[in-house]
Amino acid sequence: MTTDAAHPRQAYEIIEGPAAWTGPEMAASSHWRHDLARAEVADLRAAMDRVWARGLAIEDVGLDDFALPVLAPVLAQVYRAVVHGHGFMVLRGLPVDEWSMADAALSYWGIGLHLGLAVPQNAAGHLIGHVRDLGYDPDDPTVRIYTTTRRQPYHTDSCDIVGLLCLQKAKAGGLSALSSSVTIYNEMLRRRPDLVEVLMQPFVYDRKGEVPPGKQETYEMAAFFKTGGLLTTILAPDFIYAAQRFDHVPRLSAAQREALDMMQDLADSDDIRLDLTFEPGDIQLVHNHQVLHSRTDYEDHASPALKRHLLRLWLATPAGRELPEAMAERYGKVALGGMRGGIRVAGARAHVNLVPS
Repeated sequence: MTTDAAHPRQAYEIIEGPAAWTGPEMAASSHWRHDLARAEVADLRAAMDRVWARGLAIEDVGLDDFALPVLAPVLAQVYRAVVHGHGFMVLRGLPVDEWSMADAALSYWGIGLHLGLAVPQNAAGHLIGHVRDLGYDPDDPTVRIYTTTRRQPYHTDSCDIVGLLCLQKAKAGGLSALSSSVTIYNEMLRRRPDLVEVLMQPFVYDRKGEVPPGKQETYEMAAFFKTGGLLTTILAPDFIYAAQRFDHVPRLSAAQREALDMMQDLADSDDIRLDLTFEPGDIQLVHNHQVLHSRTDYEDHASPALKRHLLRLWLATPAGRELPEAMAERYGKVALGGMRGGIRVAGARAHVNLVPS
């Protein structure tokens, strides 16, 4: 195996530690789950009441406005597990069936404030996204798959932490799955180190029309980076394949396709994947840099009130991991302590929208 300055030999060593987990190991444990206690929910309710009494818009609520004396120490532990540990946590028991949409969104926003800074998720500037079938054509390369019922491949999002709050689950399907990208990397290194090398080279991505000022409609990004002694993974296969619609984009090579397929196959394997069932009130928090997430196809209820509906947060962590400078093409900037990640286009105002769109 050859190496160069961009891909030093240590990038090809097996990685150990809490980030290198398997689904069966996690399924046998409960340390990645936290059931919200009655006092913790009451703490949220009190913070929400203070915000509403002041007449604040959700996007104007800051950390100082949402003190959580009971829940904050728990969220500090959650943050450490997500950003510096195994890379994900699930909080359960938010009483969304008893609360209005605005209450659910505010409580979720308040939890997010204790983990990071919300960044826009689309060209409209939405700071809370609605993961719901909007009737779009999933075969249209410009459509983002989360707005359809189509299965999502294993991927990462353009932020440090992605959170999903379940309001309504599907009639059938729509299951969540997580896989450690570190474990996938290790397994590929054992079986096909040549494909690890492929994934450390750039792929062309489509921005699907969400083009930041001064940028082009496509950009290049590798899947694997080794920075600061950590493996950082970026992967969005539907954006890679969508870029193939442009004449100026080189066709994917056989090796690139094989490498992408192997990542998906390993991520979905019984030996690596952790399956999760969303129930209303569950919050899933995932560190994008070390965990891939996916969703199965689903069948929805006919009634709009019962359709599968998740609220999504994209968070920039104030003191997370060092990111390679190359990721600025996707994240805008990579420096810690600011608003890195998200999608920003000219004329968009960052705001919270409570209506799915």
